[in-house]
Amino acid sequence: MPDGGGRPQHACDVLVIGAGPAALAIAAALVQQGVRVQGLAPTDPDAPWPNTYGIWGPEVDALGLQPLLEHRWSRTGSHFGADLSAAATSHGIDYGLFDRGLLQQHWLEPCRRANVIWQRGTAAAIEHDQQGSRVRCGDGRELRARLVVDASGHQAVFVQRPDEGPVAGQAAYGVVGTFSQPPVAPGEFVLMDFRCDHLSEAERRCGPPTFLYAMDFGGGVYFVEETSLALAPPVPDAVLKDRLHRRLAHRGVVIERVQHEEFCLFPMNLPLPDLEQQVVGFGGAASLVHPASGYMVGALLRRAPALAEAIASGLADPACSGNAPLLARRAWNALWPLELRRKHALYRFGLEKLMRYPEAQLRAFFSTFFSLPAEQWYGFLTNTLSLPQLIGAMLRLFAVAPWPVRWGLMQQQGRELPLLWRLLQP
Repeated sequence: MPDGGGRPQHACDVLVIGAGPAALAIAAALVQQGVRVQGLAPTDPDAPWPNTYGIWGPEVDALGLQPLLEHRWSRTGSHFGADLSAAATSHGIDYGLFDRGLLQQHWLEPCRRANVIWQRGTAAAIEHDQQGSRVRCGDGRELRARLVVDASGHQAVFVQRPDEGPVAGQAAYGVVGTFSQPPVAPGEFVLMDFRCDHLSEAERRCGPPTFLYAMDFGGGVYFVEETSLALAPPVPDAVLKDRLHRRLAHRGVVIERVQHEEFCLFPMNLPLPDLEQQVVGFGGAASLVHPASGYMVGALLRRAPALAEAIASGLADPACSGNAPLLARRAWNALWPLELRRKHALYRFGLEKLMRYPEAQLRAFFSTFFSLPAEQWYGFLTNTLSLPQLIGAMLRLFAVAPWPVRWGLMQQQGRELPLLWRLLQP
């Protein structure tokens, strides 16, 4: 129903679709800006999250969120040799794992203080007009908001993006539990263990490269996860599970008790959404997954406040308050400014190269990558380098890489040239 000025009344300024980390992150940032928020999701935002979320130590230190970590390791490294005799690469940078419950409450508490209501249900359709959006729920209810933020994940229905071919997924199968002997050294975090002497020669030559991501939780409990880089189609869970068990067996390790199984699959090379649409995305829906590393939580923590500030300032601006398409455009521009769009194209270009590397070439690539100065590889993985710094890191990698790695970087196949063009014309 309209107000005295003829405009429809809105139950809230922003309706957030979703109840996972991305939805809670943007909802909390918005209410801290004084924005009236409601949520819409089929599940309770208090429901426990099933997956683990890692972050580099300096990244969480810069955010001042060290108390949200459940574990933190100073002994961090990777293995890029072919067999168990290969020396480890020490990273020299702390790595942390969030306490999922504490992270969830970190975002939920501001929402509770602001009396944010999370409607239970799904969005079936969204209609837009100049003043805002009308969301029709699956059960027939109708919700109105001046702006809709879809944070329901990478399969978000209402965030439109161009079709640029197959989407590559990073897949992982992991186990938290106790073992007959430590699967990694006590007190250690292993980012990537590419040792492959448990595989047949044919698997090494033609099979999908996978690696072990593992850590000591203390008290005799470890987390081990067989992980693939982005591939299209992604590596099936059954293959990852088989490889994990074979990897452990080759080292004489038996899983004695499984406390938790983890299955992960998320897209790594999604194109950017249409930045002119009236629904604003956040999280996986807005392609915030790092195309090179798969990380997203650090991006949620860094980028939610900027997006929330842009939305709040737009709502307070008379030029935007009655012009919902302009408000959405301001939000999209804050989330994906020009430099970040160019960096996203460059990361996707690099990922296209890595997806074509066979196992031996991939090990050589990562061995070279982690020989770069720490500020370069760390900034690359956390997306905290400026565009000139990112280009500088990639050029340095090319200069010091062995010839098989360089040759793979020089070959132009598939989507590389269009992605390089997008670097210039994002």
